[in-house]
Amino acid sequence: MKLSCHPTSFEQTLPRVRHVQPDQALHWLRAGWQDVRANPLPSLAYGLLFALAGDVIILALLDHPHLLTVAISGFFLVAPLLSAGLYVLSRSLEQGEKLLFVDSIMGLRRNGQSLAIFGLILALIALFWERVTAVAFALIAIDSSAGASAFLGEILFSGEHLAFTLTWFALGGLLALFVFALSVVSVPLMLDRDTDVATAMVTSVRAFTRNGPPLLLWSGIIVGLTLLGFITFLFGLVIIMPILGHASWHAYRDLVE
Repeated sequence: MKLSCHPTSFEQTLPRVRHVQPDQALHWLRAGWQDVRANPLPSLAYGLLFALAGDVIILALLDHPHLLTVAISGFFLVAPLLSAGLYVLSRSLEQGEKLLFVDSIMGLRRNGQSLAIFGLILALIALFWERVTAVAFALIAIDSSAGASAFLGEILFSGEHLAFTLTWFALGGLLALFVFALSVVSVPLMLDRDTDVATAMVTSVRAFTRNGPPLLLWSGIIVGLTLLGFITFLFGLVIIMPILGHASWHAYRDLVE
């Protein structure tokens, strides 16, 4: 019996993926900034919401070091979904419309079921990472009663837990890269074309595997700029997150036909 080498019907229905230039990420950033300038108030409202919510979460978790660590690292896992409203704004700008903040929130009802399922997948991944971190911190048996700064300072700067620190960062980086591959075009694709979750994720992975160097550069830019936002007590995210969110929409447009 011969095995067919023809594409399956599922593969035939997948959106086509383009190859992009290695420096395309810089064009996405420029386009993201242009979208912010074109409709600044709702874009910056999202950025302010990110910053204020992040500061509240960090302040609430200062006495819970492992949860604080998970909250900061987990932000990179759920950010693609949190940026969905910015994708709606960029989509409307392409159509010659300038939506208000409330209108962009209402736009999330488009293909809401698929977005909810994808959100559940990201939540399960974040929960898995929380459990891994909890077990890892318990194994090194550091007293966390002194607070987050002393706890994290002992782990990161004492030199006594170098192997643990490197392993934790490596595992977290691999998990974040996996989520990035799943989500680099998933959410905008679901919002734009009413695509189901499976199709969106498979298309996203195909886009990542076919454009490894430019998308690795793009992921590095996202991490670097987001960390810069954290250094400014998250208020740098007021402008950084809208730019990255809008830029991610333009990345989707270039990557998927």
